[in-house]
Amino acid sequence: MKFFASCGKGLEYLLADELVALGCTRATAAVAGANAEGELADAQRAVLWSRLASRVLWPIAEFACPDEHALYAGVAAVDWTQHLDPAHSIAVDAHVSGDAITHARYAAQRVKDGIVDTLRAKTGARPDVDVESPDVRINLVVRKGQATLSIDLGGGSLHRRGWRRAQGEAPLKENLAAAVLLRGGWPQAYADGGDLLDPMCGSGTLLIEGALMAADVAPGLMRLGDALPTRWAGFDVEAWKALQIEAIERESKGRAALRPCFTGSDLDPHAIRAARENAQAAGVDDAISFAVRDVADLPVQDNRRGVVACNPPYDARLAADPALYRALGDALKRATPNWCASLLCGDFELARATGLRAQKRYQLFNGPIECSLIVCDPVALPVREETRKRELGEGAQMVANRIRKNLDKLKRWRQQEGVSCFRAYDADIPEYACAVDVYTTTDDEIWLHVQEYAAPTEIPEATTRKRLNELLAGAREVFEVPKERVAVKTRSTGKGGSKYGRFDQRSEFLHVAEGAATLRVNLFDYLDTGLFLDHRPLRARMALEAGGRHFLNLFCYTGVASVQAAVQGAAQTTSVDLSATYLEWLADNLRENNIGGTRHRIAQADALKWLEADRGEYDVIFCDPPTFSNSKRADDFDVQRDHVRLLRAGTERLAPGGVLYFSNNFRRFRLDEAALSAFAAVEDISASTIPPDFARNPRIHRAWRIVRRD
Repeated sequence: MKFFASCGKGLEYLLADELVALGCTRATAAVAGANAEGELADAQRAVLWSRLASRVLWPIAEFACPDEHALYAGVAAVDWTQHLDPAHSIAVDAHVSGDAITHARYAAQRVKDGIVDTLRAKTGARPDVDVESPDVRINLVVRKGQATLSIDLGGGSLHRRGWRRAQGEAPLKENLAAAVLLRGGWPQAYADGGDLLDPMCGSGTLLIEGALMAADVAPGLMRLGDALPTRWAGFDVEAWKALQIEAIERESKGRAALRPCFTGSDLDPHAIRAARENAQAAGVDDAISFAVRDVADLPVQDNRRGVVACNPPYDARLAADPALYRALGDALKRATPNWCASLLCGDFELARATGLRAQKRYQLFNGPIECSLIVCDPVALPVREETRKRELGEGAQMVANRIRKNLDKLKRWRQQEGVSCFRAYDADIPEYACAVDVYTTTDDEIWLHVQEYAAPTEIPEATTRKRLNELLAGAREVFEVPKERVAVKTRSTGKGGSKYGRFDQRSEFLHVAEGAATLRVNLFDYLDTGLFLDHRPLRARMALEAGGRHFLNLFCYTGVASVQAAVQGAAQTTSVDLSATYLEWLADNLRENNIGGTRHRIAQADALKWLEADRGEYDVIFCDPPTFSNSKRADDFDVQRDHVRLLRAGTERLAPGGVLYFSNNFRRFRLDEAALSAFAAVEDISASTIPPDFARNPRIHRAWRIVRRD
């Protein structure tokens, strides 16, 4: 079975790893959660043991949901007597997207009506509604016209551990605290004899969560006690009791062996009082030492190694004093120079104000607030590395300021669309003529891909080289990445004029996410990375249209469009390219997403010849040919000369109601509309396929929607 575990944004990959560690067969990150495969026992174990999940949702029904009537009918079609006793209370949580059903509260009401009406008709009784503490909590998700009904196995949010008695003004959720600790490597540090320190501890969440983690206490034990998390009829009570017995035994051993290695301090005495109350309720007060202290007075720590976990103050407006963050950074350099610091800061600028050089940076969400988690290991860089850091020159600073401005402009869009690979700069300042693309891996590492544009011939090579170095300095400063994570494609002058120089041969593939797909990219070995970022909207559009249908990808390159179509439920995909290297890359991409079998064909061939010889029918065809091709293994191809022949062959392969999407990036290309009109209806959709991060360069590609003229 497949089930879904939800979490805060930014925790998805950690959660997927945790679910696999808890026994799930497979888990993949999704938006605000992870899709898992496993038995009911695995899902119940996640309810008890997951430190990162917010909810664990076990699906019981899926159905098409184009409108509210279909929603009610789909709910009423479920045999609720197999799930509920009418004497039990219920609550319904709803999450809807799309145009058909737009109000979550109304959707929840219709689900409740369907359940109540069905049970009353079959049993003569109806369940009561209890939104606070229901016996069974039901979850509805409506997305892309499909509804999924699930049982909330935990009965509510799992971040509540049951120990919180008092809290400060802005308490940190326990599952977010767990993520801060895990990113800082706390479990391994504790196993190696390290200490945990929070010099701005507030009500003690990070320290208490760290102590319970070290003591091997199941997060669900204190929250639930002896009670069942749900009264759902399908819940395996015996398996749950066995899990509880095991967890209690592990807790007993872990608490007995817990070292008193936790230190917390805060300037606010009320916060320290709350922290002590919470630690006592959690049963870890003997292991934690609390003190009222200004961060500037932090003493040098006795232990040579440990972890600093801290959530410095900020509010919903990100109002915070950068001087406080600077004081924190200075104190940690002095008191814990060799420790690892995992700091959840209000935003990127506040993180920079600490003055610490982060080896890793992650985007997390504290409720609705987007935060920047930086991991510095060690806190203080070796003196030799510190001395290398120089103030940016005027040109580099100008580039850095422009990139930051672009990031602010794109922030809301990237957040809403879940975009982690994007163009951050595109020759915005003409003198610094480069494109800077950001690739964030599934491990949340940031890598940069920088491509230099050809400079006018009258500009000396020394000047272009100086400007490139300034741009690289500015970009590295903004994203805080080492040189090793920056791929640079530079222009060099050779026979035939300006061209890209030799590439590195590192054979280093990174894993990145686009939508629900995981993809392999290579930033160093080739001119292109394996992922055309500007085609992101067009791929998404085609993937949705390909659901349950046959998708053909011509000149498929690394097959990202095929992967996206398959992930979105395409019944079949066929991918054609002449390059064995690219097709092997495609095969790897398919394997990364657990896609295989005869329904997903790969053909190494001259795409035009293959298309003219093929006799299949396809519902959605994607054709993105190169401008020119003169391979020894195929006839020469010229997109301007051959596009009518290519598109005629493509439209002949369209199934009834099918559509062909044609795209190319040849700047001087002219579509022969007169010739095409004889057999096809053509619509220029270029504007709708250019994403916001390529708005400065709307000619990056052109695209057309083509259907056969009957």
